[in-house]
This record gives sequence, C-alpha cells and structure tokens, in this order.
Amino acid sequence: MAVLEQTPPAVVQPSPTRPKKGLRKYWHLYAAISPFYLIFLGFGLFPVGFSLYLSFHRWDGLGSMEWAGLSQYQYLLSDGDFWNSIGNTIVIWALATFPMIFLAMVTAVMLNSAVRFKGLYRVAYFLPNVTSVVAIAIVFGSIFSTNSGVVNAVLHSVGIDQVAWLNTPWGIKVTIAALMTWQWTGYNAIIFLAGLQTVPGELYEAARMDGAGPIQTFFRITLPLLRPTLLFVLVVSTVTGLQSFSEPQVLLQTSSNDSTFAGGPGHSGQTMVLYFFQQTFDNNDFGYGAAVAWGIFLVVVLFSIINWRLVQRRGD
Repeated sequence: MAVLEQTPPAVVQPSPTRPKKGLRKYWHLYAAISPFYLIFLGFGLFPVGFSLYLSFHRWDGLGSMEWAGLSQYQYLLSDGDFWNSIGNTIVIWALATFPMIFLAMVTAVMLNSAVRFKGLYRVAYFLPNVTSVVAIAIVFGSIFSTNSGVVNAVLHSVGIDQVAWLNTPWGIKVTIAALMTWQWTGYNAIIFLAGLQTVPGELYEAARMDGAGPIQTFFRITLPLLRPTLLFVLVVSTVTGLQSFSEPQVLLQTSSNDSTFAGGPGHSGQTMVLYFFQQTFDNNDFGYGAAVAWGIFLVVVLFSIINWRLVQRRGD
C-alpha cells in the first residue's frame, strides 16, 4: 500500500522592513544641531549674500533699490579716499604687528623660563586683550595728549619738543599702532608660550652640550619649531589689524568736527572699516558701502595669502 507523502506547509517569511534613510532615522540629532545652522543662516550666510547683492544696487536704506551693475566697483577702484584708507590701514598694521610679534615672542620666552608665579604672569599679560577697547582708547588718548600727556611730559623732561600726537598724520598712526600693540602683545605671547611648551627639552639639552648659546639656540631650534605658531599669529594679526575700527574711532572722535568716522585731521587715521562706516551711515549710501566692504574683504584675503606664503617659503 503506497504511503502518500505530505509536503509541509510553506513558511511565510515576513517581508523585511525597509531601513529608514538617514534624515528619517536621525531626525532628532539633526533637530538638536539645527539651531546653530539656523542662526548661522540668518545672521551669517544671509547677510553676506545680501551685501553682495546690495553692492550691485544704489540704496539709501529707505527707498527702492536701483540697479547699478559694476559701476560702484568701477568707482571704488578710482576712489582716492578709499585708497587713502587702505594706505592708512596698512601703515598702522605694519607699525603695530611687527613690534607686537617681537615683543610677544620675547615675553613668551621669558614666561617659559620663569620659575615662580607663572600663572600670575599669564593672567597679567592676557588682561589687556579682555579689557574694553573703548576704555583702552580713552586711556591712550590721555597718555598721548598734546598738552597733558605722559609721553610729551617724558619728552619734555629729556629736552625734546612736544609732539601733537593726535593732530599730525604720523602721530595719529603711531598712537593707534601703540594702542593695538599694547592690546594684543599679551594675547599672542600666550599663543607663543603654548608653542614653546611643545618643543622637546632634549633639543635644548643637546644644544647646550654642543656649546650653543642662547641666541644660537633661539634661531636654530626655537624659531624653526615655532613656525606654525608664528604663521597662525601673523595671519590672525593680519585679519584683525586690517579690520581695525574701535581703536581709531574712539581715539580720534573728538579730533574732527565733520564725522566720527573721519579718522582725525586730514583723514590720517581713517582705516578701511572707518571709511566703510562713513559711506554707509554718514552718507546713507548702503550700496556703495557694501561694495567697500567687499573691497576690504579682498584686501584682507590678499594680505593674508601674502603673509602665509612668505612664512611658508622661509620654512622651505
């Protein structure tokens, strides 16, 4: 008698669930970080894009915009006041940056070799950077005052004629540069100190065993190993120095009667950013002010690239 074979019933496999895509799966993580991007979009990216759009228009801030094309950039290239502000900014930046870097490096070396009260010294040197720029400018305005300033009192005591620091072209530039040097020396000294502490001590011990003096050790070991730190300090100092605004604006606001953004007598202390504010808010020319802002951006980028290339070439 034949036995009928029974086939087992087929097992129905559940259909695999389709994996969620990244946005659906991690939506809560994207939602957690979204405030940063929304703020950056509203207060960072949108103003940059709108300023570029505005630079191609004429607008007084209230009426309708008028298309200007490239005419404002063409005028910018032939604007003598804008080129004067570029020259003032570069001179002030050079007078402030190179002495500041030298003093900051010397200060960092001294702090690195100090035995006691290192923390106190670091705080003391960093204080000028966190002090209000307005307060610093007021103090320096009194120090460099023509009639009652400390600097002129010292010059008079050694038989040198008084200098009208805030009324002569070079006096204005030197005063602003001195303010910026005092403000940023301590900050950059802390940066250099951090770089110095990464240099292996064995290199200095080997140099001393070979008879190298402090000067040789500095130029043969310390300075080459500090090149990345020096590059960082130089680029940051270029970006901040070429965008100086509060220092000349507060220091020279009582030296000119026509505008608080004029930069003193003869516009001798008018930096690029001061000129931008003058065109935008004094003249109510927001379109041309936007073109000036993009001109400032190109100048800062150009000088940053030049400084970066110079430091990198010396390291090759």
